[in-house]
Amino acid sequence: MNLRWGAAAAAIAAAARMPGSHAFAPKSAARPAVVVPSSSALSMGPPADPSAPLTEQFGEGSRKYRRTVYTHEQWVKHRSTDRFSNNLSTFLSSGIYKQVGKEVAATVAVAAFVCVWNALVGGYEDFGGAMHGAVIDEGWAIKAGIPMEAFTLLSPSLGLLLAFRTNQSYKRWDEARKFWGLNINHTRDLNRMATAWYGHDGIPVDPEKRAEDLRQVSLMTWAFVRSMHRHLSPPDEDEENYVRELNNRLSPSQAEAIAGAAHRPNRALYDLSVAIDRLPMHFMRKNEINKNLSIFEDTLGGCERLLSSPVPLFYTRHTARFLSTWLLLLPFAMYDPFKGSWNHVAEIPAIAIASIFLFGIDELSTQLEEPFTILPMQRFSDKIGEWCDEIVSWQGQGLDESANLVAREREALPL
Repeated sequence: MNLRWGAAAAAIAAAARMPGSHAFAPKSAARPAVVVPSSSALSMGPPADPSAPLTEQFGEGSRKYRRTVYTHEQWVKHRSTDRFSNNLSTFLSSGIYKQVGKEVAATVAVAAFVCVWNALVGGYEDFGGAMHGAVIDEGWAIKAGIPMEAFTLLSPSLGLLLAFRTNQSYKRWDEARKFWGLNINHTRDLNRMATAWYGHDGIPVDPEKRAEDLRQVSLMTWAFVRSMHRHLSPPDEDEENYVRELNNRLSPSQAEAIAGAAHRPNRALYDLSVAIDRLPMHFMRKNEINKNLSIFEDTLGGCERLLSSPVPLFYTRHTARFLSTWLLLLPFAMYDPFKGSWNHVAEIPAIAIASIFLFGIDELSTQLEEPFTILPMQRFSDKIGEWCDEIVSWQGQGLDESANLVAREREALPL
């Protein structure tokens, strides 16, 4: 018995003297975690305040307000019977509709031109209801119009193009969200296994060394997902926050090594591999933990593929040209159907509404096509860090009270 405990003590002393990897600073250099305000703490949807800058109400500036995270409260509101009236009441403040304002203005201008031109060359009705002859009475001056059948014939093709584009864009968003879902699941799985399996072969566990080893696993797990978030975000939006969070949570050498790497997520993943390798456990258990790292590489590579490869440009350009031409010529076909209105002017608001909705479909596809700046990646990273810190704080193998109780009862049994 004394020889066995002596061997165990020697093993612990040897482990304490073992030089650490260069990826980690000594324990004395470690810093306590500091909570950094999350940029995900934004209200959902663009700011309703009319005094807010226009750059924040639509376009690129509004994308950070679309990083939606639902709770039960939001789902109740989402299912509310007032949702239709609420959506209609925000019609004019919609960032999507503001984004297509120039295109809608162009089609409305064409509709107004058709009404004015046809009134000048074909006669018009004054405010008193009296009819007047043509103002331009020349042989070349004819009324503008296109048969509606041309648009009826092309409508199915346009609908297919828009439906396919929207489906593909949503598919890209859904794929990106699933990649981050895998990150969330496997970061928890990794830290759970590391915490539960720490130690082996009955060697006594030094609580301080165990806490530091598992803290490094948790920190490097967070560093990977936070670096992946930064890797997929615009530099001008996230670089400053990213560097500050690294410096607040990691030791100076760790933060400098990751921030200075050419590919930061790869460096953070390497440091996580080193942290796992330093855990005292059976190599087969380490292999199981390392399977999660291979999944992280897959999710990272998949996100990089989505970021660097849009829907083929020839498809999106053809769809945009088709839609623009169809809507710009539509006023010529819609003139006669509105002959019951005063000088056909009801055509103008009808064209405006049709343009808003159809250009809006194309705009939705464009907004969804690059999913990362509308995904709440900051929220994901923050939550992963919190959950991993909590998991590694649990007692784990050989340290929880129930395991100690079982061991004491077993020792009390007669031989």
